[in-house]
Amino acid sequence: MLDIRNLEARYGRIPALKGIDLRIGAGEMVALVGANGAGKSTLLRALSGIQGCSGEIRFQGKDIQATPPHERVALGIVHAPEGRQVFGPLSVEDNLRLGAYRRGRAQSARSLERVYAMFPVLAERREQAAGSLSGGQQQMLAIGRALMAQPRLLLLDEPSMGLAPRLVAEIFACVRALRAADTALLLVEQNARAALAIADRGYVLETGRIVLTGTGAGLLADEAVRAAYLGL
Repeated sequence: MLDIRNLEARYGRIPALKGIDLRIGAGEMVALVGANGAGKSTLLRALSGIQGCSGEIRFQGKDIQATPPHERVALGIVHAPEGRQVFGPLSVEDNLRLGAYRRGRAQSARSLERVYAMFPVLAERREQAAGSLSGGQQQMLAIGRALMAQPRLLLLDEPSMGLAPRLVAEIFACVRALRAADTALLLVEQNARAALAIADRGYVLETGRIVLTGTGAGLLADEAVRAAYLGL
């Protein structure tokens, strides 16, 4: 589904991504782990088109390097960014409907039913201002808004950041449900153990370079990964 070759990105003169090669198959969940500042979020921003980069990005066989962000959404690449970024004064339902701005009314209604089925608390609070939700509920809203666009590939950036352990478990249950629904995912997550435990494959990123790749289970068992990222 996604094939990246020799991807590079800079912030001014500072290199952030250095020759990244990465692939994701249809319906596959891939975890991207690494320390803060390794370039994980930059990679997601480059894939969604909001970060300038060089190299090759092919999605379902099509070169999308020059494709602007809104057209990548239309192709099925949808980014749920770090930090939730909900529209606080708007209602939960209005936030969700914004995610379906490229979809027709019937498609939007079906997507809304799907999101409310996955996140019942959002259905209960559909008229509530998004800014008044708890952190976990705002994260559910951010994921739900991305799902409203009917992604073929969901770029999910730090979904558990700042959440209590109970809420982290709920968010990862939702991620597993997305995987079961055959949505391809690229998951960036500080909780490397939880991410690799549910991933088909994983990549380890260090200072802008891929230094290790393998199955999720294989990376969990790798002594270097366990020492550097799992605290073992």
